[in-house]
Amino acid sequence: MRIDDRLEIETPEGALLTLSLAGPVTRAMAYGIDLLLRLLIFAIVALLLSLAGKAGTGLMLITLFLLEWFYPTLFEALRHGQTPGKKWMGIAVVHSNGSPLSFNGSLIRNLLRTADAFPLFYLLGFVSTLISPRFQRLGDMAANTLVIHVENPATSSKNEQGYNEAPDWSLNRDDQLALLAFQERHEQFSEARQQELAQLAYPELSPPLALKKLQAVTRFLMEGAR
Repeated sequence: MRIDDRLEIETPEGALLTLSLAGPVTRAMAYGIDLLLRLLIFAIVALLLSLAGKAGTGLMLITLFLLEWFYPTLFEALRHGQTPGKKWMGIAVVHSNGSPLSFNGSLIRNLLRTADAFPLFYLLGFVSTLISPRFQRLGDMAANTLVIHVENPATSSKNEQGYNEAPDWSLNRDDQLALLAFQERHEQFSEARQQELAQLAYPELSPPLALKKLQAVTRFLMEGAR
């Protein structure tokens, strides 16, 4: 059973939008990265303010408050739904209709982190993501948000510069449409999901090799169509 899954949403224009949902393990890893960054920032600030006596202690408490409540909210609201940890893990927060995360949405989901942390170590939030069909914690449910996989621009650029390979079978119209659809929508899939789809075309290859070959064939088709 895969931890990550897909969600298909029909837009008001009638287009079908496919989102690759991020599971609890990926989200927990992103949170761990952000926690380490916040601790590092606080340690540096505390070291500098320790020389200021009682005033420094007050400023340290203010810094701790700002890091706890405004670090995730401001990053998500101003950086396309991504904190540094989420960006590192290739995930982002969006509204449940696929639209970009608003400041209000980010604020609501992060204010409820206290409830998700109950009783210890975000246990309630973790259980909630396991039970929810959309992997939502309580804050996500209140803010009507989702955490999805997004493509790393560096990975995308690397893939686009890869080699081309002619298909080893005669492409009919349905094959060409399927390959073009994969090319247009692959950014919405996680790496594991792309490999799973690639193995439908190349079941004899391992998942990574199947994906690499399918990408090469797709690039060949795209360049030939230009």
